[in-house]
Amino acid sequence: MKEYTSENLREMYLGFFEKRGHKVIPSASLIPENDPTVLFTTAGMHPLVPYLLGEKHPAGKRLTDVQKCVRTGDIDDVGDERHCTFFEMLGNWSLGDYFKKEMIPWSYEFLTGEEYLHIPSDSLAVTVFAGDETAPRDDEAAALWEKAGIKKENIYFMPRENNWWGPAGLTGPCGTDTEMFVIRKPKCSPTCNPDCSCGAFLEIWNDVFMRFNKTAEGKFEELKQKNVDTGMGLERALCVLNGKTSVYETDLFATAIKKIEELTGKRYGESEEVTRAFRVLLDHVRTATFMIGDEKGISPSNTDQGYILRRIIRRAVRYGRKIDLPEGALAKIAETYVEKYKHAYPELETNKARIAEELNAEEAKFSKTLQQGLKEFEKCVNGIERKNAFMSAKDPSYVPETVIGGKQAFHLYDTYGFPVEITAEMAKEKGLTVDIAAYEEAFKEHQEKSKAGSEGKFACGLADHKTETTRLHTATHLLHAALKKVLGEEVNQKGSNITEERLRFDFNFPRAMSEEEIRAVENLVNEKIKENLPVVMKEIPLAEAKKEEFTGLFESKYGDVVKTYSIGDFSREICGGPHAENTGELGKFKIVKEQSSGAGIRRIKAVLIHE
Repeated sequence: MKEYTSENLREMYLGFFEKRGHKVIPSASLIPENDPTVLFTTAGMHPLVPYLLGEKHPAGKRLTDVQKCVRTGDIDDVGDERHCTFFEMLGNWSLGDYFKKEMIPWSYEFLTGEEYLHIPSDSLAVTVFAGDETAPRDDEAAALWEKAGIKKENIYFMPRENNWWGPAGLTGPCGTDTEMFVIRKPKCSPTCNPDCSCGAFLEIWNDVFMRFNKTAEGKFEELKQKNVDTGMGLERALCVLNGKTSVYETDLFATAIKKIEELTGKRYGESEEVTRAFRVLLDHVRTATFMIGDEKGISPSNTDQGYILRRIIRRAVRYGRKIDLPEGALAKIAETYVEKYKHAYPELETNKARIAEELNAEEAKFSKTLQQGLKEFEKCVNGIERKNAFMSAKDPSYVPETVIGGKQAFHLYDTYGFPVEITAEMAKEKGLTVDIAAYEEAFKEHQEKSKAGSEGKFACGLADHKTETTRLHTATHLLHAALKKVLGEEVNQKGSNITEERLRFDFNFPRAMSEEEIRAVENLVNEKIKENLPVVMKEIPLAEAKKEEFTGLFESKYGDVVKTYSIGDFSREICGGPHAENTGELGKFKIVKEQSSGAGIRRIKAVLIHE
């Protein structure tokens, strides 16, 4: 049986679609620019939402990529055979070009072709949409699969919950899909189908046929163009193709497993408890490595993306201690991932030092209080057990208490740095729960802080493409240029967040701006607004953009052709848009706050006033 590695599967997939007229584009950041409803890029479609909605992509109508993604809804399940928080999604895209009659035969060819995955046709099953009030039964897809070579009895019509994909957030492009499965063993019953949990069918690929846009009101509107969006999870595909029972048995984790074995003296697989601890470490350190090493690098904090990162690192530390992982070891495990992925994701090598620094700092911070916190947690548990024993002795009908109080959970967070999810997980291991409602009540001040930080869910992107949002987006270009003029050319954007009401702009600078500097920046932006400068967009090769000194992050973000926006000779940036047509539309620019956003990072909040 042929052994597939992550490297050759990536190359094989991209090469297949490149031969069919697709442009290979790089992975976008883990922080989505075009979806304000989620913290992370959870699917390959996130970076392409504007283009799925009809905007022209610089690389054309046929694209293919490998997108790094994070999904955090199942963090507590990590440790089993299949759950991962970070994963790679192989995908190809038609932006108003080809549709079902091209995609389904290509899918069959890639799955069964001798030079590709070479899966026997009889070992494949597919599902197609059974139809509902939004869209009819997909007989076309079923006929195309049968024509390609799938047995009729292996084609299953399934309802919306199985064969409707998207949107990735609360709104956006979506549509019916067809999913592909490898048949691993005989069906458990005559009614067994790919939705059965018996393990006979393992999903390997998914083709989405996007015809709709879900609005904020929950309506499904026809898109201006029909799109194809496919997704093949690299980890799952490797597992299926190589006949493995766990994603952790693929080459992606092999070096990291050896490193953990070397550091702990334990062996992966030696016991259920040890294996679970290994898997938590393997997943969480990999995810933390990609979060910190992202081109829009995330740091541990108490809000939004930073909170998730902190929770992941601290959960890794806790499980590491269970198998005697020494302090400072997370960064050593991370080094194996930097080495493994650096060719596919060069930003990891670029940010190698930062990854180690952030991991070491967060691990040290948590390690100082970990043992004390665990002792405090045990006190909570022992107190409940003693009370239950005492009360049961007095009254045989007494119902034992099983809940750790919210104030106790908050104390573990506030004093010992235990995210409440970790406390809840430890409680579950003891057969207890946490009073989350009471915890949240005790955490009101922190909640208010989190609400203020929740604006970060927009994460460098636009909340929408409304006129005022577009104007504020254009104003960020003027602000960026003005900051460079006033504070120095070394100032660069580190993130932006734009809603219909205001803009938020993060930039590197070592100190607070003076009142004079703030006014100088504000005045310079307003001067350019008064000049009524045209905003000119040009699509040019990336090399030309570099040569012409357009501002941008050139490491890994862009394709070969980019959109550039010039505002007179004042601002020149690479950007995806949208923008106002001229600066005269913007109104008066007003900075309302300048503050710290992290070590060496400042944040400006500003508004546009229309008199």
